[in-house]
Amino acid sequence: MTTETTEDSGPAGMVDETPGSSTDWWHRDHPTFTALTGFFTGMLFVTVVPGGFIGVLRLLFTFETAERLFPIVAVMLVVPAVLVANARTRRFGIYMVIGMALTALVVVAVASLVLYVMVRQQQG
Repeated sequence: MTTETTEDSGPAGMVDETPGSSTDWWHRDHPTFTALTGFFTGMLFVTVVPGGFIGVLRLLFTFETAERLFPIVAVMLVVPAVLVANARTRRFGIYMVIGMALTALVVVAVASLVLYVMVRQQQG
C-alpha cells in the first residue's frame, strides 16, 4: 500500500515546507491575524467576562453578597493593560482595547436608543 503526500501551498503559491502544517502559515505571516483576533477577543472579553463572573458569584453566594462583590470584575481590566505594556503583545493588546471600547460604545448606544423609544411610546 502506497501513501501519497501532497504539499499544501501558502499565500501566493508558496509551498509550506514544514511537515504537518497545512495552515500554520497564516497564523504567523498574515498581517491581519493579530488584529482580528485581538479585536474579537476584546468583544468577547467585554461580554463574557462580566456575565460569567456574576454567574459564578451568584452560584456561590447570596444575591446581596454577589452584588457587593461584582466590582471586583474591574480587576480584569489589568489584562489588556499588561498586553499593551509588553512589546511582544502590544499590537494584540491595542486591538483588544479597540474591540472592548467599540463593543461598550455599541451596547450603550443601543441601550440608550431602546430606552428613548420605550419612554416615547409610554408617553403617548
